Amino acid sequence: MITLTEENYIKAIYHLGKQGRENVNTNALAEAMNTKASSATDMIRKLAEKDYANYKKYKGVTLTESGKKIAINIIRKHRLWEVFLVEKLNFTWDEVHDLAEQLEHIKSQKLIDELDAFLGHPTHDPHGDPIPDKHGEITFVEKIILSQAQEHQKYSCLGVNDSSSEFLQYLNKNNIGLGSIIEVMYIEPFDKSISIKANGKLLTVSQSVAKNLYLKKL
Repeated sequence: MITLTEENYIKAIYHLGKQGRENVNTNALAEAMNTKASSATDMIRKLAEKDYANYKKYKGVTLTESGKKIAINIIRKHRLWEVFLVEKLNFTWDEVHDLAEQLEHIKSQKLIDELDAFLGHPTHDPHGDPIPDKHGEITFVEKIILSQAQEHQKYSCLGVNDSSSEFLQYLNKNNIGLGSIIEVMYIEPFDKSISIKANGKLLTVSQSVAKNLYLKKL
């Protein structure tokens, strides 16, 4: 039986390893889990014993195929619950992450499949992240970040890289959400701040904002 803590580690390894493709440094994992490197190493060894992870000293950790399946299933549950909370319970997109962190550990596969059907099989969560289907398949959409955008070009907002409540509240305050039309008006050569028109409103955003907003060219 897999524990909640083990699931959290598996998910963290998956994300830090860029969907499980790269080795994850023990110190990076410990930082992500807010624990000591020795504790992270102990957990990695437990995951390796259960065939969820591969660990080589000084090289880091990757997930096995079993581990990847668990990670993708957790992510699927998390993102479906976020859709449910926003669409059916009227939570805002900056409120749902912590709640979904708790709900993602529910074990019933039947419940999650019924939830998926009830929601109409959504493909993306409220932050624009793709939702894996019941077979673990993920459909990625070609996108860029705002800091890579071109002047005098229009884009559609696809999602965010930073899903912290502070960043999402900033976007809410400036009327920027999924599907918002963003036109790049001017890029300041000095500090690369970007003047945009978002849903008709003029706004200048910093590089820290521009690096966390995903766009699709129109």
